[in-house]
Amino acid sequence: MNHVKALALGTLVVGTLDILDALIFFGLRGAAPIRIFQSIAAGLLGRSAFQGGLATALLGGALHYFIAFVIVAVYFLASRRAPVLTRHAVSLGMAYGIAVYFVMNYIVIPLSAASQGPFSLPVFINGILIHALGVGLPAALFARAAMGPRSLNSY
Repeated sequence: MNHVKALALGTLVVGTLDILDALIFFGLRGAAPIRIFQSIAAGLLGRSAFQGGLATALLGGALHYFIAFVIVAVYFLASRRAPVLTRHAVSLGMAYGIAVYFVMNYIVIPLSAASQGPFSLPVFINGILIHALGVGLPAALFARAAMGPRSLNSY
């Protein structure tokens, strides 16, 4: 798979798995889909994102996929410098996803305009699982696919 295709498909898969998880997990807790997307836009706009209707929900969707692209691209670029990341894509990809979770929730969101709710164990567990399995793992697998068969060799 060529690099552009791997980045594009990786972004699509990571972004889609992550947003589907949010729509299902928080939807079962009563959150409307538009509100979930607006909460992403709130990172940029603050509380006013919730008064912006469909426009801020669309902005949230665009931001979500941009963030997914950055996450995939970081693993992809790092794997070019450290081929072990593609040789051990499953374990290191899952670890990367967990690291992404902590960076997003304990650095990025607190520095954004979004407000963060209180700690919730079910939300935390869901976040760790989706970031390991739906963010880090596919990011690593697409990076490995872009490398082709040589990613499995020892350098």
